[in-house]
Amino acid sequence: QVQLVESGGGLVQAGGSLRLFCVASGRTFSTSAMAWFRQAPGKEREFVAAISGSGSNTRYADSVKGRFTISRENAKNTVYLQMNSLKPEDTAVYYCAGDKIPVITRITGRPAYWGQGTQVTVSS
Repeated sequence: QVQLVESGGGLVQAGGSLRLFCVASGRTFSTSAMAWFRQAPGKEREFVAAISGSGSNTRYADSVKGRFTISRENAKNTVYLQMNSLKPEDTAVYYCAGDKIPVITRITGRPAYWGQGTQVTVSS
C-alpha cells in the first residue's frame, strides 16, 4: 500500500515563502512520477506541478510558473514544493500525488495515489 505524507504547510504573509514536503512509502520511489495539487475553498482541486521519476522533467500550472519549484530526492523518498512570492490566491489545501509510472503523461489529470493534504494560508 502506497502512503504519501505531506508536511510544511502553514500561515505566511503575501510575498513570503514556504516549502512543502511529501514522504512516500510502499513503492520504489524512482518508478513514480510525483505531483502537487491544491484545492481552495469552494473550488475544484487543480494541478500545480509534476516531476518525473528521475527528476529530469517537470511541468507547472501557468499560475505558479516562475514562483514554485518542484524537486525530489529519490534516496529519501521525498518530493518537495518550494513556493516563493506567495499570493493570497495560493491559499489552499495542498495535496501530494503519485503515479505507477515514472513519466509525466497522466499524473496531471489522474494520479494513482493521494496524500491527506496540508493547509497553506497566505495573508494579505
